[in-house]
Order: sequence, then C-alpha cells, then structure tokens
Amino acid sequence: MEANLTEKDEKQCKNSFYVLLVWYLGEVNAAKEDSNGVYIVYMGASRLPNGAPRSDHDHLLNVLLKRKKNSVVETYSNGFLGFAARLSDEEAKSIAQRPGVVSVFRDPVLQLHTTRSWDFLKYQTALKTDSTPSSPFATTSTGADTIIGILDTGENEFGLKLRVSLMRIWVQSHHTGREKVIGARYYDDLESGTISFGTPRDESGHGTHVASTAAGRPVSGASYYGLANGTAEGGSPGSRIAMYRVCVAGGGCLGSAILKAFDDAIADGVDVLSLSLGSSPGEPDFATDPIAIGAFHAVEKGIIVVCSAGNSGPISSSVVNVAPWILTVAATTIDRDFEADIVLGGDKVIKGGGINFSGLNRSTVHPLIDGRSAQSTSNQHDEADARNCVPGSLDDGKVKGKIVICESTDENYEPNDKFDILKNQGAIGMIVIDNDERQVPSKYGTFPIAAVTEEDGATILSYINSTSNPVATILPTVMIQNYKPAPAVGYFSSRGPTFGIKNLLKPDIAAPGVAILAAWPSNDKKEALPERDPPLFDVLSGTSMACPHVSGLAATVKSQHPTWSASAIRSAIMTTAIQTNNLHAPITTNTGSIATPYDIGAGEISLTGPLQPGLVYETETINYIYFLCNMGYDANKIKSIALAFPNNFSCPSSSGSDSISNMNYPSIAISSLKASESKTVNRTVTNVGDEDSTYTAAVEIPAGLHVEVVPNKLQFSKNVKKLSFQVTFKLTAASQEDLFGSVTRLHGQMRSIKLGVHLL
Repeated sequence: MEANLTEKDEKQCKNSFYVLLVWYLGEVNAAKEDSNGVYIVYMGASRLPNGAPRSDHDHLLNVLLKRKKNSVVETYSNGFLGFAARLSDEEAKSIAQRPGVVSVFRDPVLQLHTTRSWDFLKYQTALKTDSTPSSPFATTSTGADTIIGILDTGENEFGLKLRVSLMRIWVQSHHTGREKVIGARYYDDLESGTISFGTPRDESGHGTHVASTAAGRPVSGASYYGLANGTAEGGSPGSRIAMYRVCVAGGGCLGSAILKAFDDAIADGVDVLSLSLGSSPGEPDFATDPIAIGAFHAVEKGIIVVCSAGNSGPISSSVVNVAPWILTVAATTIDRDFEADIVLGGDKVIKGGGINFSGLNRSTVHPLIDGRSAQSTSNQHDEADARNCVPGSLDDGKVKGKIVICESTDENYEPNDKFDILKNQGAIGMIVIDNDERQVPSKYGTFPIAAVTEEDGATILSYINSTSNPVATILPTVMIQNYKPAPAVGYFSSRGPTFGIKNLLKPDIAAPGVAILAAWPSNDKKEALPERDPPLFDVLSGTSMACPHVSGLAATVKSQHPTWSASAIRSAIMTTAIQTNNLHAPITTNTGSIATPYDIGAGEISLTGPLQPGLVYETETINYIYFLCNMGYDANKIKSIALAFPNNFSCPSSSGSDSISNMNYPSIAISSLKASESKTVNRTVTNVGDEDSTYTAAVEIPAGLHVEVVPNKLQFSKNVKKLSFQVTFKLTAASQEDLFGSVTRLHGQMRSIKLGVHLL
C-alpha cells in the first residue's frame, strides 16, 4: 500500500491497524519501561493531496495513548504530521511499517555550533546599487515587518525585557507594538532526565548572542570589558525575534524539540528561521534528520531556513545541514584582530593573539623558557609532553618566576588548563604556539597568555637559544582595526564537498563568524573577570555566529521584497556574494591558500547586492522532490512528504545522483566527468530587475575545461519574466584536482549574478 493515503485508504486500514497495534502492544505487555526510548514518528504532509486533513495521525496517537498513557512527548500537526513518544524498539519497528508513516527514528541530540562585523561587511560590499534615502541600510527600519524565528538556547535581553511565556503560551504582539522579542517558547520533557528550566530564558548565553547578531537594535558603547568598543547592531534591527528554546546549557538540543519548534514556527508565521546547531558530520539521511525534515516544511510554507555549516573544519566533507532547501553558512574573519604583543629582549615585538587582561607591562621583563628546557625529571612524561606543557611534565623550580613557551600539538588540554597548573608552579605567563589559536582568539581572563603562529613561535625559540638570558613580557590585549587580509576562512568552519552528494555544492555562503561581539546575559557570572560585573556583551566564534548574519540579511531582503520565495532570497544572497578580501585579492583560508567553494560556497555575503540581484534561480518544491528521487528515497514515501504533487507523479526512471546537477540551484556541481566527455545542465532564471533588460554570459574557467552557455544572451521584457539556458561542460584534459569556475550573467556595467561551478 502506498504511503500517501487517500480518504478511502484511511477508512480501509483504520480498523485493521487498530487491531494490529493493540495486539502488538499486548504481546509486548506495553513494553518494559527500561527498554523504552524516545522515538520520532514522522508522517509527512499535514493534508491529503486533495487538500483534506489527514486522520491517520490522530488515530495512531489515540490508539497509542489508550495503551501507553503519558507516552507521547511532542505532537506535530501545523506544518507537518508526526509525534515523539516513548516506545520500545519493537514498537518503533512495527509503527515504521504502517501506511502513512515516512520514518521512525530515535530522538537525536544535536549540538550548538558555537558590532564590528556589520560595518566590515558594508565596507566590503563591492556591488553598486541605486542609492536612495529609502535604502534599508540608511535607516533603523531595516527588516521592518519581518519576524526571525531562532531555535537556540533561549534569550534574555539585549535592550528590552523578554516576555516570558508560561506553559508554552505564545506571547504575540505580531506586527504591532514595539517589542523586539514578540514571543518565546520552550520545550522541556520533564521525564527525559535532562535539565528543565521551565522558561525560555537563556541559561547559556548562546541564544542571546545569536539573536542580537541577527536583529539587535543599535547599542552605543558596546564592548567586552573595553575591547571592540563601538556600536553593536544586528543585521536586521527592525525585525522582531521569536525565540524557541530547543537547547539547554550543556545538554544539547533534542530532535523532538527541534521538530516541535519548526511546527510551532510555521503556525506562528515567522519569515526567517535561524538555526546555529546541527548534527555530526557524515552521510546525511533526510528522512531522519530533524532539521532537514522541519526545514522542508517551513520552506514549503515560504519561510527561508538558514543554518550553520558546522565547526568540524578544516576536515574535508565535514559540512552539515546540507539539504538543498537549507541555506548553509560557513564562517570567516573580519578586519579586527585581538592582539596581545610579546616583547622580547632588545624590544623585539612579536604580534601575539588572544584576549587577556593581565597586569604585565612593557617596563618589566621576566625570564623566558621553553617547555622542553623545563622538563621534569619524572619518568611519567616524555619530551613531547614537556614541549606541550602537559600538566605534571614541567619542573616547578625551572618555571617559577618565568614566562613559559608551549607547543600545542597535544589536544587534551586547553591553554587555560595548562596555565592553571603553571600558575600554581609559580610561572608568570605562557606563550602558546598554535596557528588556530592565533587566528581565532580565545579568552584567557586575567592570565598573561598570548598565542603565536608557528612561524613566530620558531622566532621566539631561536631567540631563546641565541642568548644566555632570554627575557620577555606579555602585554594586555588591544584591538587592531582594519586588519588585513580579511575576510579569511575560520579554521573551524566545516568544509565541502558534501558527504555522499557530490553533485550538490555546500556550504552555500560565508559570513563573519570569528570573534563576534554581541549581547550576553547580564547575570552570567561565569563570564565575569575577577571582581568585575558580568559583561553585557561577549566575544564568540563559530559558524553559530556566521548563521545569524545571514538570517538578518535574509530578513532585510524579505522586508524589501515580501513576495519573493525562500529560494529567490537564497539565490539573491548567493549570486551577489563577494570573492575578494580587503586587499582586493582572492579570499584565503586559515593556511593562506586561496579559498574554494568548498570553504566559502558562493563567497562572502554582500549587504546590498541581494536587494537588487537582477535575476534569481528559483528552486520549487517539486525540484526538491525530484532531488529525493535522485537520492534513492522510496517514491511512495516521498509522496507523503509534500502538500502537492503533479497528477500520477512517480520518480523518473532516469533518477540518479548525476541528475542532481540539473536541479535549479544557484550553483552547479558535476562529478565523474572524464576527459573528452561532456555534460549539459539546465538552469532557469527569473527576472526581478528592470523589465526590459539583456544579460550576457561571461565564463571564468581553469585550464583543461571548456564551457559553452546556450543561449549566451537572455532578453527579458514585460511579458517575458523567465528564461532558460544550458551550460555544457567538456574536459579537454584529464585533471587530478577538482576544478572551480563561474558563469556570470552581466547586465550593463551595474549588475551581475555569478553562478559558481565545480567539477570533481
């Protein structure tokens, strides 16, 4: 029997299903409590193909509750159907076989992907657009009449008191009133054993930081204890925030809560959904991924869903949240450096990094020693441990009163953990040799710690070996503005290519995610410096911070173009992205190599380009359905997912991974193309710019690849809004490396849209 049920199917199976389920539950004696776990039962679209509501969902719930009281954790009925319930493995397997059920899977625990950035983006914007007084970036009404829904750890404050909803009552002023946070929900399962706060308030700080980055109103004099001082402002300050607390501090984010938040957000009428969280890297399964499932139904309702790419970089194929209906965001640096200088004997200055508020100064120097030279005579640790300053590996007498320089090839200890021990041994300060720590500043509190690159570390070690009395001091951190080059890819930012889906390029876009200053809960004493009040703003890094930059931009575009689809907004953001840094050179990675689409997708976001993209690539629901066909999902299951299908729909016989390249996506990826072979893909663009306009194609390709665009010229008019073209790729010589290029549509001197292409 097909998974998409007609009303007649439902009536025929209802009685037999009731008997089967009651019999099964009776056989297993309602399952032993200790074998139960929370499973998510996903049933797809909320209505039948003819628009009538489905009854199989309610029927299954009623039968389950009769036999297993209090077993249901969450129910989903607004944007899609399903529920989360405590089931035994056998019960879950039985329900998975029933008509109308798309998938049944254990409730997963996902993790968080944990100012000046907006000013930097404005300076970086290279695309010229019409400048008028009504420009959204010239007024605080940016994003007006849009709601950004944020799934995170909750929200406390960034200038306005949070309205706390009790018992999940939605506090909603919607588009009226002046409240920034118009509502908040929380999702606590009291019987799960996880921490329950009974409130949407943020006990972590992560959600507050993310929310203020996306939509915080301007706050002058913002800083982290005086560092990064300036005006803090979100990307869409006129937007409202709807907060959905799906994560708890230290406890992860339950998939059942994430799905419930999606379901609620669809009913609440948000315009953008922002998720700075995700699963671990690996081959995606869109039938059991709560974010992919919820995002599909949100996009189907016209909501753009923006997600972080993950913090598992620079490992290849580590990007997550890769469903094509999601806008996936990588993280980059901005033109700000937190510099903690190291002054060696002879006044030679090494530019270290990190955030320290130590009391050391330039006038007093201290003896300098490397970890190897301070090795303890104990047999418990070897020389490698000593070089890394592993706790217990260094001799008290050798480090007392000195600054110790440590390598960082041992990943079992954080710098603060090492210095805790060194401080107890009498050490004055610590220098960490770590390229990653130097690029992405850690907070060291009042500890005199600075991070240096391997190159600078070698310079310091050479100095130590060249003199009988090496000395140094570590200065407190200062902020350096207009740092170059920027942006650069954050070392942690997850990379493509997409695991298991070679013909879909992810991430889609990049945005600032390194050392981002944003609001922080004012009662968080854990973040406070000794004898200081907790900070009102904090500095964090991660694709978690990059994601709300794009969410804020998407809300701004939506406010200016309220009729645009989610895919049109995504296309506008991707095709107007920037590929150069503030040295007018290609954006680079953390190692200095030129960044590829595997690192930054289409490039760094532009703040003005997406408002006037000229052309957009619209990806419709049916395109996503065919994508699932090409991924090999069962056609009968697929039919249960979407609200509408063509008559007599079935997956094409030619379905396969190669066909994914033909999805009308704002990038092109082709795999397994051999020398002298060619492949043609199709794209359709919609004109959202001047009615009478002509766009010509310009191709940028590496050697060994021939690309032809037909037709080369697209002419739009009042009656011609959509046009299609083909791009044919041919390898003229075999290549051992992936190839990257672009097809750009040019319109006069003012506007261009770039379609990234890559072959692997």
